[in-house]
Amino acid sequence: MEFVPAPAVHRVLCADCGTPIVPNSANLCVACLRNTVDITEGIPKQASVSYCRNCERFLSPPTTWTIAQPESQELLAICLKKLKGLNKVRLTEAHFIWTEPHSKRLRVSLTIQKEVLTSTILEQVFEIEYLVQYGQCPDCTKLAAKNTWKALVQVRQKVPHKRTFLFLEQLILKHGAQKETISVKEVKDGLDFFYSQRSHAQKMVEFLNGVVPVRSKSSEQLLSTDTHTNTANFKYTYSVEIIPICKDDLVCIPPKLARQLSNISPLTLCVRVGNSLHLLDPATLHVCELTSPIYWRSPFDSLASVTDLVEFTVLDVEPSGQTRGKWVLADAQVALSGAFRSHGGGDDAMDFDSAASSQIFHTRTHLGGILQPGDSALGYFLTNANFNSDDFAALPAHRVPDLVLVKKAYPNRRKKNKPRAWRLRSIAKEAGEEGETGAGRGVVGRMGGRDQKKVEEDYELFLRELEEDEEMRGAVNLYRSKNDKIGAGSGLAGGKTRRKAQHAMDVDDAAMEEDEAPSTVPAGDEEEDEPDFPEVKLDELLEDFDEMTLEDHDA
Repeated sequence: MEFVPAPAVHRVLCADCGTPIVPNSANLCVACLRNTVDITEGIPKQASVSYCRNCERFLSPPTTWTIAQPESQELLAICLKKLKGLNKVRLTEAHFIWTEPHSKRLRVSLTIQKEVLTSTILEQVFEIEYLVQYGQCPDCTKLAAKNTWKALVQVRQKVPHKRTFLFLEQLILKHGAQKETISVKEVKDGLDFFYSQRSHAQKMVEFLNGVVPVRSKSSEQLLSTDTHTNTANFKYTYSVEIIPICKDDLVCIPPKLARQLSNISPLTLCVRVGNSLHLLDPATLHVCELTSPIYWRSPFDSLASVTDLVEFTVLDVEPSGQTRGKWVLADAQVALSGAFRSHGGGDDAMDFDSAASSQIFHTRTHLGGILQPGDSALGYFLTNANFNSDDFAALPAHRVPDLVLVKKAYPNRRKKNKPRAWRLRSIAKEAGEEGETGAGRGVVGRMGGRDQKKVEEDYELFLRELEEDEEMRGAVNLYRSKNDKIGAGSGLAGGKTRRKAQHAMDVDDAAMEEDEAPSTVPAGDEEEDEPDFPEVKLDELLEDFDEMTLEDHDA
């Protein structure tokens, strides 16, 4: 095979140092070319970035504050925007160099190229150091200062409990209506929502109009005015009042309004609360819808609420055949719970607390589809009731039943104090509100004091309503509890029982540790669970994702 020599490489001497090099237009080697021309000239080797410690955001020039993780692409883009002169060179590579997290320094390595002479491209790698400067973004500045809100939404409901606002808080979280809220403050009869813009407050008022029956009015206060430019600065306040009637309340409609509502019986139950009230006559299954404008023309209060419910024992149930949705009309015979309980000494004498304690009552109920003989039910005992209502006093005596059954009760299951394997989220607490009121239920229950115990009772009743009402459960987000393992004692369908104090549910960790001791019940006193007790199924629970605007109840 014939040898073919490679073409000769012609070399010249560098004009400065005399090193043999491949000929180029500058006739200089790379080292001398870099000494002669600095392509990084005009690019600062040190810079600074602004960081807000409250919301953990970086300033992206000129005015945008962006959330960026350490050594992320977003943070690298922010760092490159801070450099002047990059538009005159070609950036080929950029990456972070590791630094201590507490050093408040960011080191970035850049590789750039630039044409220095005719057809001569020079590449150079250099390092830039950034100083992380702490500051406050405009949003956090408004939070730190006082009276910087632009609009206020005052939500009120004149009722003696907080269950409505506990449910309203979950609706706000499910629909994300709390995103533009600066802060939330609890007051005597409701909540105050503060906003930095008037449009955000108007959006909240529209949301409340869609989920609860309300009436609203607005007002404005002049803060300052400029006569030269004809501009003014106002603060806006929106007052929103929720109808003071809640689910399962007993109401007596004024006779004139009852005739307008398809001539329904005045004595009704509130079975559902949406953007209107759904009232049910338990004796006829007649249902009417009461909208907010109609209610406020002739407002009336409820006769009794769920705190006035009395437990009854069902002796007999005979369905009449009439149905409406899930309601089944039936005739029932009931007695007060424990009315015929015998004495422990073996005596056959009955325990007569009063004349009515051993009496059997006949009533008509809408719960014929779920009640069976031997079940327990909660209802309003009207025989000995005394209501401060002229409309109720005007009703004929034959139209007032002895009692009104409201819902089925599960006393055996409640005695076992099973822990719940689900929990709720809460609107994030404001900074500086920990301490005495830190164990409150999110935005509801922060006031502390004598009302704290009442709020805890309302919260437990609210959780029971969620368990027993599937329709109500579908309107909120339930999250899988971190502390409970699915299986034994989980409270889910198919899980075995495990005993734990009932008030240790969805509270802070300290309270849960105190109540972890298992309760001991003699085997002979144990009763079987009700077979139809409503279970929260596993597919109804959401995974626990960390969201910036939420805090856990048990955190």
